Amino acid sequence: MQPTSGLDSIPTAEAPSEAFASLRRFARTRTPVERCELCAAELAPEHPHLLDPASRQISCACDACALLFCGQEGAKFLRIPRRIIQLQGFSFTDLQWQSMMLPINLAFFMRQPDGGTRAMYPSPAGAMESLIHLPAWDALCAGTQALATVEPEVEALLANRIAENSMYFIVPIDACYRLIGLIRTNWRGLSGGGEVWQAIGNFFSSLEQRATGISEASHA
Repeated sequence: MQPTSGLDSIPTAEAPSEAFASLRRFARTRTPVERCELCAAELAPEHPHLLDPASRQISCACDACALLFCGQEGAKFLRIPRRIIQLQGFSFTDLQWQSMMLPINLAFFMRQPDGGTRAMYPSPAGAMESLIHLPAWDALCAGTQALATVEPEVEALLANRIAENSMYFIVPIDACYRLIGLIRTNWRGLSGGGEVWQAIGNFFSSLEQRATGISEASHA
């Protein structure tokens, strides 16, 4: 048997490149860490979202920052609630909807601090705001107890009248912008294409599964 030299154990020139390739594969498979946009702390999968009313910017935050920057007089941010409520039995009449002159049967309504109402609807270009002067929130939602509890600016009444059976939800405002993002990224051609309508259907199916149902009389 021929004696072996220590040279037999030296890695070949290909070994370092294989090692780097393995590192790159490992880096690609690591789950990205989501961090607080105020202090950079690592976030749990479920974490607070904050709204800057001045810029309409939504930020992810840790619990500590949410407590620090919200809930005080003059605070910069508003904390976005997490509740989802499906209003069972509630509806706008066709006449009411037509009077709001919304171009599609999908829109969300936001209660304003001064008691007014803003209506927005999704489009392939993003969120569009209705320029029609709407009734005050209490008049628009008269007789609907759950809607009287909607927090200004951070919650919305989301109306889906494109489905066979109309659906109405109280949702966090970030859910509305998530829907707008889905439509914007999946829209194809003039009619939207099958992919966008499937995405819209999946979005509302998910809302139904997560929502607490509340029975409300039809809106008249």
